Amino acid sequence: MDQNDGLRNDRSSADRSFAREISYPRISKEGSSSNFSTFGSGDENSNEAILNSKEEAMDTSEEPFSPGLTGRELPSAERMVAMMHLSETAPSPTKDITRRLSQLGGGDTARFPGDFADIFLRFDHLGEEQQIQFAQELLLRMNQFQHGEINSYLKPLLKRDFISLLSNLGLHVLAEKILFKLDASSLRAAERVCHDWSRVVAEGQLWRKLIENNVRTDPLWRGIGTRRGWIRNLFRKYPLPQLGDTYYRQLYPIITRDIDTTERNWKLGNFALHKINCRSENSKGVYCLQYDDEKIISGLRDNTIKVWDRNNLQCSQILTGHTGSVLCLQYDERIIVSGSSDSTVRVWDIARGEMLNTLVHHCEAVLHVRFQNGMMVTCSKDRSIAVWDMLSPKDIALRRVLVGHRAAVNVVDFDDKYIVSASGDRTIKVWSTSSCEFVRTLQGHKRGIACLQYKERLIASGSSDNTIRLWDIECGACLRVLEGHEELVRCIRFDNKRIVSGAYDGKIKIWDLQAALNPLSLASSLCVKTLVEHTGRVFRLQFDEFQIVSSSHDDTILIWDFFNNSVVTLPQSAASGRSSTRIDGDNQPMALLAEPLAR
Repeated sequence: MDQNDGLRNDRSSADRSFAREISYPRISKEGSSSNFSTFGSGDENSNEAILNSKEEAMDTSEEPFSPGLTGRELPSAERMVAMMHLSETAPSPTKDITRRLSQLGGGDTARFPGDFADIFLRFDHLGEEQQIQFAQELLLRMNQFQHGEINSYLKPLLKRDFISLLSNLGLHVLAEKILFKLDASSLRAAERVCHDWSRVVAEGQLWRKLIENNVRTDPLWRGIGTRRGWIRNLFRKYPLPQLGDTYYRQLYPIITRDIDTTERNWKLGNFALHKINCRSENSKGVYCLQYDDEKIISGLRDNTIKVWDRNNLQCSQILTGHTGSVLCLQYDERIIVSGSSDSTVRVWDIARGEMLNTLVHHCEAVLHVRFQNGMMVTCSKDRSIAVWDMLSPKDIALRRVLVGHRAAVNVVDFDDKYIVSASGDRTIKVWSTSSCEFVRTLQGHKRGIACLQYKERLIASGSSDNTIRLWDIECGACLRVLEGHEELVRCIRFDNKRIVSGAYDGKIKIWDLQAALNPLSLASSLCVKTLVEHTGRVFRLQFDEFQIVSSSHDDTILIWDFFNNSVVTLPQSAASGRSSTRIDGDNQPMALLAEPLAR
């Protein structure tokens, strides 16, 4: 078997793309290549021809041409002459590549009469499509024996090592682009084809580029790179010279082992547990939280907001000002916005801990707050939803009040298209973000809805009927009902792989989201793991690819670490470290639910 055959299937899409970019030269009967097709009038040499084809070039299983397959009349001589007079047509963009490929061997045109030179020249100046049409016209004039002879010359031509060919011609960039289309296993196999292929991979730093591409597109890769420290070696304008192709080739399987270990830990429930004790004289529960790599910010029933250092799990800052329990909060790089049972929304400077603004609008407890892109939405026990324009932390103006729920509005979420709200009246309502007009109501829960997350077309909601429901926001259909919690489902989050929910039964459940969206999946297979460590109601949780952070009525914050924290030796002497980058499980501002709940 040709050593390139093993890669043919993996390279198929890349080959087809390449075939569109390049005109293949002909191989003569002696094995040399030429940029011309050879034809005659009946002697032995007249049986030699090469089809300069783009679309059929990569199909080595093509049968010999047969006139009986066409069903067309033979073209007139005038038509062939007319085609040859199209030589003034501008050459295709790939003519330069074709010319450079033809330098590897020349066709023997001296054996033809002198006037054939003009025909060859005109053929060379035709566009690619016209060259194909011209060759097809010639094939129609040949018999089956001649077709078989041509086919015998096509087969080795189509199996030629075009990667080495491009590399030897100095077209390294094109060769690298072709091999960059391969996945990791195919790239590793390509390196073993021959020295030229291995050199293209190494000089093109294709392993580094493959890792960079995965980091761009997959948050799990990005998170592991941040935690292991190797991400700082990527995306440099001038790659570090001491980190060559060997380093990245050895790094790749280390990364995939980290990924496999992390995914296995999620499935098996293997984690390292870290606890923050928030107990104080007046504390009776941690109602809300949000975190990043450096800190956890929590809202407590003792009316305070506390900031916890992730390195030592100690309280580093306390914000005071609310006169009631802090029921919800969200922060970004500059500010914290909090809502309280004192009916106010307060804005804080995250660096200095100073209160910047107090918004007084709702007449009862503020149960949820969300803000992003200059817009904020709050909801309240007073059954209303307030939409705000945020020009700055001190310049926040009420835009619109949305009414329609018949009980406390426990949670809101929004994006550029929809605002979604859930209430103790058992309904979810959808509103237009731009116009603030009502769109539709989603019904199905049998008791009040306590929590909700909305992203793209999917809504996940949890209720005091102990169930979780998945909804399609565009049509309002309930896609799946998840059962398993024994009490009110108080908090819920999801990403593209899993759903994580917390309930008043003190349990946190991990669900397989993709299985839940598959109507053929059995209900018994949807819950992957149940985590039981809290001794009280679970009020709030947030998660990313590596951890869950949860808070409870038991005055604790628990960090469930599913990442493999064992020592990993990186290739060569690359330092392992931890960058300070913010983690946000769904890359959206966090929305938080608070006590009390209307049932």
